[in-house]
Amino acid sequence: MSKSPRATGAENIEDRPNAAIDRRSFLASGAAVVAIAEAPSAQAAEAIAWDREVDVVVIGAGAGGLVAAIAAREKGASVLIVEKNFDIGGRAMMSFGGLYIGGGNRLQKAKGVEDSADRAFADWSRPEKPMGRFSDRALVRTWADNNLELFDWLEKNGIQWEAYRGAPDRLDRNRTRLNVVRWPNEPTTPARGSGFVRPLEKTARRMGIEILLQQQMTKIHRESPLNGRVTGIATIEVDDSYRPKTRTMNIRARRGIIIATGGSAGNPVFRTMFDVRLTEEYQAENSEWTERTGDGEIAAMEIGAALGATACQTTQDDNLITKGRMGKKSNGTITELYPTSPHFFRARALGLVVKDYQDVILVKENGLRFYDETVPTRDYEYYAAALAWTGDPNKFNGGGPIWAIFDTDAVTREEWDVKPPHVDPVGYFFSADTIEELAGTSGGQCPARPCANRWNGTIPSSTPASMPISRSRGRCTRSPSRRSTRRGTRPRFTTPIRASGSAPAPRSSICTARSFPASTRAATPRAASVSTASAGPQRSAASRASMLLRNRHERSSSGGGSPRIASGTR
Repeated sequence: MSKSPRATGAENIEDRPNAAIDRRSFLASGAAVVAIAEAPSAQAAEAIAWDREVDVVVIGAGAGGLVAAIAAREKGASVLIVEKNFDIGGRAMMSFGGLYIGGGNRLQKAKGVEDSADRAFADWSRPEKPMGRFSDRALVRTWADNNLELFDWLEKNGIQWEAYRGAPDRLDRNRTRLNVVRWPNEPTTPARGSGFVRPLEKTARRMGIEILLQQQMTKIHRESPLNGRVTGIATIEVDDSYRPKTRTMNIRARRGIIIATGGSAGNPVFRTMFDVRLTEEYQAENSEWTERTGDGEIAAMEIGAALGATACQTTQDDNLITKGRMGKKSNGTITELYPTSPHFFRARALGLVVKDYQDVILVKENGLRFYDETVPTRDYEYYAAALAWTGDPNKFNGGGPIWAIFDTDAVTREEWDVKPPHVDPVGYFFSADTIEELAGTSGGQCPARPCANRWNGTIPSSTPASMPISRSRGRCTRSPSRRSTRRGTRPRFTTPIRASGSAPAPRSSICTARSFPASTRAATPRAASVSTASAGPQRSAASRASMLLRNRHERSSSGGGSPRIASGTR
């Protein structure tokens, strides 16, 4: 099905004995990657008491998992999806619902846009851009070659297109992101991502695909710890807060498993393998819908997989880390939940979006400013300063909490509502009549006094707008070196004073999974993943964090391809 060069001359998978579902067919139809498990040995199968048995088990009911499950069912497989949340959708539910997809489809032709697979490949593999420089070019080629077929496949399975966005972004030069139509009357979030996952859920259920909610995968079964075929998974039932209950299951997969578990940005231990600064105080973006704990990656590594293509974690390209909303724990900026959503208990607040950063000062745990607050969200010098060491001998990595300090006038200018459910008063938002009282109200968490007092001492009550604060770290100074865009006077703290949590938020985790070669199965895995956003083809309509675990026999019989992560909506 795929037009990838890798498929050229390959044997027909249907001609092989006990043939499993072809990975390239999955990629061509928008699914992610599949852990193929041909018929397990009788000894391995009998060693486990299986509670369920199907052809294909999919772990995760987000964008990648749903697409992969439908594609498997289309090829005649019986399919079961396990999902630890109490609803489907994964992080794609809270996305903007935009896909990098083109190739010369009918919408492009209607607008007079010329595009092709070759142009898509050229855009997303160009070496002058970090995001393209470190792309897996074989995967980019597969994505590019199958754009048109994927476009038609998604339409056939219920996706409705809104329109292409107005201008290219990221590496696109010949197309823009294509938005889906939001699911009608979606009760949980205003995000457009519901228009991707809800239609696919409807299609999956209509096709007879069973979706088991609140079932967390705890282990991937293999014939032996680091050798043999993948035989299935173990799960445990969890409550709404992902706490384990007592019911467990072993589910046998006759043909394979697909891991689409959403990434690892929410796991501080895992993500600090790639960036030691991203310690526990930094929250993964939009984790109120679903956690991203790296459980799929970890389970894969436990049975011998390694991870690769992880440069996206540290390229400092795109907005891999974002300033985030203020006044809440999960402080991503993309979208939000309705307060009436059943998921809202995880968020506890909507958060405050800053329209003009001249209305706040940002201080670190030492009470000092560290950078110009008004710089764009993709300024990585800002994040370097935010995550820099401030001298604490007991904490060398991570920058500590960051607080936004502002007064009532700023609340008025920003048109904020600073009461719940807009802010979380339990640890993320405090208010007092004076700077001194603020420190007491916050239990000493927010050391605002040093910088706020210096700010008031250096910013007169009628400072012209042409005198913005300087970019110097740890000082509240003024500089006439550049013009401010806001009219009127610089903000000066009056009463009451407020402090709101404002730490940077890591974004999504994308990496590639690679199996060990036979000679190195006992070696230490090349681990990957934490991260932050990835290149476009790795975020198109396939799985956000899926991986392929393939045994040695399957690799040799199919011509050797390396396992890959496909993509997800945004």
